[in-house]
Amino acid sequence: MLGGVFHAAVLFLVAAGLQLVFGVQKILNLACGSFYALGAYAGVSAVSFTLAAGAPPAVFPAVLVGAGLALALVGPVVERLLRTIYDRDESFQLLLTFALVLMFEDVIRFVWGSAPHQLGNVYLVYGQLRVGGLVIPVYNLVVIAAAGVIAALMGGMLTRTRFGRIVRATAENRRMAEALGVDVSRVYVRVFTLGVALGTVGGALVIPATAAVNEMGIDLIVEAFAVVVIGGLGSMRGAVAGALIVGIMRAVAVATYPEVEMLAIYVVVIAVLVLRPAGLFAKAAA
Repeated sequence: MLGGVFHAAVLFLVAAGLQLVFGVQKILNLACGSFYALGAYAGVSAVSFTLAAGAPPAVFPAVLVGAGLALALVGPVVERLLRTIYDRDESFQLLLTFALVLMFEDVIRFVWGSAPHQLGNVYLVYGQLRVGGLVIPVYNLVVIAAAGVIAALMGGMLTRTRFGRIVRATAENRRMAEALGVDVSRVYVRVFTLGVALGTVGGALVIPATAAVNEMGIDLIVEAFAVVVIGGLGSMRGAVAGALIVGIMRAVAVATYPEVEMLAIYVVVIAVLVLRPAGLFAKAAA
């Protein structure tokens, strides 16, 4: 269960970026998985450099978050490209963002090569916590706490700040927001960059627990869209609920019957599509 919550914490960050971009810009962004993969590879490089410099393990989470945030600089560049399809059919959005997935895979091969990258025993440098018969890696708790803090900060930003009110107004009615003097283009750049940052930070935080491989972005896209379908497009509460459902279902399947790992997730997705097509948390309820 705790392994499932750990996976859900990372999955939430990517899905939250996907939800945010769709909610405001109405873009189905398949490239969210590529941002996750870029964050993972950047995390490997940043921590490896930090280790070589002799830094203490206590700084690793901050280094990983910093590496993810630094890569958010690709957000404005990609958003500029996506401006050409804002008012086009969804098929154009899917084709262009999938093309970005393929391009980013080549970028990763060019910069980091095709071999997997990992950080060795960094995952266990924080030790393990024993609770009864359970042994819990402390790093899992660090990532879960980080995701919780990020979720709380995002909720506060969207509900209590001027920028958050502008974002919600733009998501609700773009033309009215423009008529009231909102610079929608600037809002789009900031929102998309924030979505990219969530994905890259998620990828960076997960890397001590796994290896960075070139295909990890595509694998993550499947799970992120499962979260969106379960939770409901454009809903942040849906992203939290969907990530927990997918993460825990995956962990339970792996622990009990690994052959049905992905099937278990798809069964939940199909059930939600049949019983509640808009998702557990429709946008109107967000």
